[in-house]
Amino acid sequence: MTTLVQIKLLHTAVWAFFASCIVAIPVVGASGHYVWAAILIGLVLVECGVLAMNRGRCPLTDAAARHTGQRTSNFDIYLPLWLARNNKTIFGSLFVVGGLFVLVGVLTAVRVRRPTVVLDAYGRTTGSTAASGADNCVETV
Repeated sequence: MTTLVQIKLLHTAVWAFFASCIVAIPVVGASGHYVWAAILIGLVLVECGVLAMNRGRCPLTDAAARHTGQRTSNFDIYLPLWLARNNKTIFGSLFVVGGLFVLVGVLTAVRVRRPTVVLDAYGRTTGSTAASGADNCVETV
């Protein structure tokens, strides 16, 4: 196996990992697992940082370029040409939309799940709570 093939395999595996993270973000958020969604978002943001520090290119692209003269959009990765060409647009959009979806879910969950404590005339809790989006979290009966 040549060095270029090894780089392309590694690059494809790394791409598949991060593409899976991006696709999983809204799915995990929809199921209410916001900590996991935050972890996935953090992983993708680290990858974005690596790309930003390398002028928008994956470091594996530069490594592959040292082993071939080919410069098509998919010379460094095993992806269809159309996907390699539009990768950042497609997955960048999915990432932003997924992140906004999770943010709305978190904000909605915080507002809806705030418990309302029901107090009797003596200020004691009656043992019942109800989910409410109301600003006043204490009711008296």
